Amino acid sequence: MAERTIRLTMAQALLRFLDRQYVSIDGSETKFVKGVMGIFGHGNVTGIGEALERSAGGLTFVQGKNEQGMVHAATAFAKQNGRRQIFACTSSIGPGALNMVTAAATATVNRIPVLLLPGDNFASRQPDPVLQQLEMNWDYTISACDPFKAVSKYWDRIVRPEQLMTAAVNAIRTLVDPAETGAVTLALPQDVQAEAYEYPLAFFERTVHAIDRRPPSAEAVRRAARLIEGKKRPLLIAGGGALYSAATDRLAAFAEAFGIPVAETQAGKGALPWNHPLNVGAIGVTGSLAANRLAREADLIIGVGTRYSDFTTSSKSAFARPDAAFVNLNANGADAAKLGALAMTCDAREGLAALGEALAAAGYRSGYEAAELADLKRRWESEVDRLHTLEHEDGLAQTRALGIVNGTIDPSAIVVCAAGSLPGDMHRLWRASGPRTYHMEYGFSCMGYEVSGAFGAALADPDKEVYAVVGDGSYLMLHSELITSLQEGRKITVLLFANGGFQCIHHLQREHGSDGFGNEFRYRSADTERLTGAYMDIDYAAHARSLGAKAYKAETAEQLKEALLLAKRETVSTLIEIRVVPGTNSGGYDSWWHVGVPEVSSSDAVEAAHRNMKERLRAVRRP
Repeated sequence: MAERTIRLTMAQALLRFLDRQYVSIDGSETKFVKGVMGIFGHGNVTGIGEALERSAGGLTFVQGKNEQGMVHAATAFAKQNGRRQIFACTSSIGPGALNMVTAAATATVNRIPVLLLPGDNFASRQPDPVLQQLEMNWDYTISACDPFKAVSKYWDRIVRPEQLMTAAVNAIRTLVDPAETGAVTLALPQDVQAEAYEYPLAFFERTVHAIDRRPPSAEAVRRAARLIEGKKRPLLIAGGGALYSAATDRLAAFAEAFGIPVAETQAGKGALPWNHPLNVGAIGVTGSLAANRLAREADLIIGVGTRYSDFTTSSKSAFARPDAAFVNLNANGADAAKLGALAMTCDAREGLAALGEALAAAGYRSGYEAAELADLKRRWESEVDRLHTLEHEDGLAQTRALGIVNGTIDPSAIVVCAAGSLPGDMHRLWRASGPRTYHMEYGFSCMGYEVSGAFGAALADPDKEVYAVVGDGSYLMLHSELITSLQEGRKITVLLFANGGFQCIHHLQREHGSDGFGNEFRYRSADTERLTGAYMDIDYAAHARSLGAKAYKAETAEQLKEALLLAKRETVSTLIEIRVVPGTNSGGYDSWWHVGVPEVSSSDAVEAAHRNMKERLRAVRRP
């Protein structure tokens, strides 16, 4: 009996396939691909563009305004959905494709699924070189899609229409894998997009991908329990995996059962409410004094779903005890093995349950006194209160502005942030009420994610207020999806902290001996011929209004609170321009970050900073 087929173009077949993919977690099914975000050009408009127009099925099309921005929005959408639903993103060849590379890396570093469908050069090479085609004479197969290989978890080029069937299955397999997910790229030559093939109907059957929770091996649990039983000062570190695996209840129960304090990474913040007695706050370079002191004294670190970035480990200086051991619960084997840990390669929720049973059977309890942890937490919360109410003679301090925002908006609102000094202040000082209210992209710290990410979060959670917390530097770098939020009727509120430049890096320079160079938004001085003149006066509120958004300005605490209340009543996307004093961010708290400092300089301060760096390196863990 002949196999039943249907004649479709490759682009039409791809959309039909994507429209039929579902994921199942704990018996709950979700349509995996919500839709496609796109910007059309000659490389995709008559292929996948025509297919979206005529045969999109149940896929929603969202028009991006910048290719990088729309991929950030798709990444944020998937992150806010706990990686259970995605958007695909399509662009033309050349600049359109390359614009997506930075955002692809952002998704991959953060372990967030996003499907990229850039147009590519003609496979037939009949029009050669086609508009926007790269010509590499030493390798003529290279195109603007090849850079995606460096930032994708799976990459393929569809040079024949029937090749789609293998490539699409591999793409979905990678996207739904909790251990291997990230950006997936299918390069689509523009002629092949429009070529037809007799595809078997079986290719388009409704497919449910079961994302099974991987349990730890019994032996791994026994090894970990034996190690933990001999330790008295353990510290739990909650990473993003604790949230993606919906392990927050198990994490709380585990911590409470054994009296173990919990510190949070940027991706894991919100795993426990800020006021939970065992939540000691942020860990690492942007960490709290409570968490960092406990890390320094800990004889055991239990990492739950963390990849141990250098910010989490303070460049491997956070864990000072020579006898400190590590137990890591992670779906990704490479992450589980970091820092020479006893690796439990497993789903975080399943791993905590199994390990908890073993420790309970052994009658384990940490050696902390409740009063010690309570005192550390009380002292840190007192410091947060101080910074939230800090007065500054020159105007509004950044930490106070954040305190006003934190105390005024709804606790269930979503705050989105990514780069600059704001992530440090947010990590230390933001009081998150629970999971998925704190949406931070800090794996790649990608400037420009904030506004796009807020739009993506609003698509994922339309019933919640969504705030983009962004510096003026990041806003100027990428804000185009603010227009898309207006177009789609998905309100976001942009909280634009205007401090006159890239002040985070300006501060980093000055910490390491520099007088500050090239990081503030100043006019060029006629005297020095450098950018040392007056600050540029940029009216961000007027700019937002010109796009169709509502806008307010705030220079005082009272104005900011009033603007937040007014913005909440608005029905369209709104921007609040918040003027804050440069350099009024938080810092320190028993942390260190390793940056390369010149060994030779005409500045004594720089050479002193180099000597200090060398001294600090004596105490770090290796490798």
